[in-house]
Amino acid sequence: MENTKKIVTKDSIIGDVLKNNPEAANVIKKYFGNGCFTCPGMKVESISFGAMMHNVNPDDIIRDLNELEAK
Repeated sequence: MENTKKIVTKDSIIGDVLKNNPEAANVIKKYFGNGCFTCPGMKVESISFGAMMHNVNPDDIIRDLNELEAK
């Protein structure tokens, strides 16, 4: 099976990131908490929007997510 991991950007949709790499759940939980997993917005909200809503730096999240993608 082909590796489908992709580079994550500030415009990446949270739900898509999780679908493409289930290990990303740990990063999302670290920055956004558990509520993100039951929020219907995760299907349409970007990493940058989530970062703004949770008052965190989106660059930190993107860095951590892309480190997972590089593994």
